[in-house]
Parts: sequence; structure tokens; C-alpha cells
Amino acid sequence: MADEALKELYNDQVMALARDVPRQERLDAPDATAQQVSPLCGSRITVDLKLEGDRIADYGQTVRACTLGQAAASILARHVIGRSTAELHRVRTEMRAMLKEGGPPPGPPWSDLEVLLPARGVKSRHGSVLLPFEAVVKALNQAAGQSENDR
Repeated sequence: MADEALKELYNDQVMALARDVPRQERLDAPDATAQQVSPLCGSRITVDLKLEGDRIADYGQTVRACTLGQAAASILARHVIGRSTAELHRVRTEMRAMLKEGGPPPGPPWSDLEVLLPARGVKSRHGSVLLPFEAVVKALNQAAGQSENDR
């Protein structure tokens, strides 16, 4: 990967987000817990959710990921409280489309996910960027009583 592409991928904003990942504590008695691992790079995240109806009431996570995975987890943790399950499914779908299909980044209040747009051209980083979103959807499906195959 060329130096310019690396600078774009690991820009100052991504580095700052990765250094300051909020909600890095596990929840007591969560409604759902899910772990997601990126098989390509070994990045791993465990998320805990507490729900009130169809909204996230509390969120905790343990992040053992590369810089991009940490940055994605940081952004997700900053916005997840109060969001509906439908919105979180939509954001995961939009992030997949942004990386894999050339789609636009999610809109407000998730606009800061645009900082991860340079990862689109680096297929080996898609899994780590998607890690927190996949884990949250897995936990939401668990809370709804769905199996992984139902997602």
C-alpha cells in the first residue's frame, strides 16, 4: 500500500477515535451479549446491550481490534444509546454497502462514519471496520430470540 493511501486510511481523525474508545466496560445483567471476530485479522469485539422496548438503553464493549476496528467501535459507542433496533440494522447494512458496493456513508447522526471511507479500497480491512456493527446486530438478534441464521 502506498504511503499516501496509508495516510488517508490512518488519518488523524481515525487515530484519535481509536485512542478514545468510549463505553469499554461490560454491563451487569445485559439483555444480550455477542462476540464478533474478524477471521482475516483476528480483531475481536464483545458487546453487551440493555434494551428498553426497541431502543438501546445501555451499551458496553470490550474491543481488541486494529486501529480501524477501534475507530469504528468508538463511533458506534458514541451514537448507540437511544437508537432503535431498526436503525442499527440499517446502519450495519449501509456500512456494508459503503465498503463493499461503493455506497455512500450513513447519514446523520452517523455522518462521522465517513472517516472510514478510505477503507473501501482495502478489502482486507472491511471485516475489522464492520466488526462492531455485526456484533451489535448479532446481539439484537439474540435479544429478539433469533438465531444467527435469521439475520
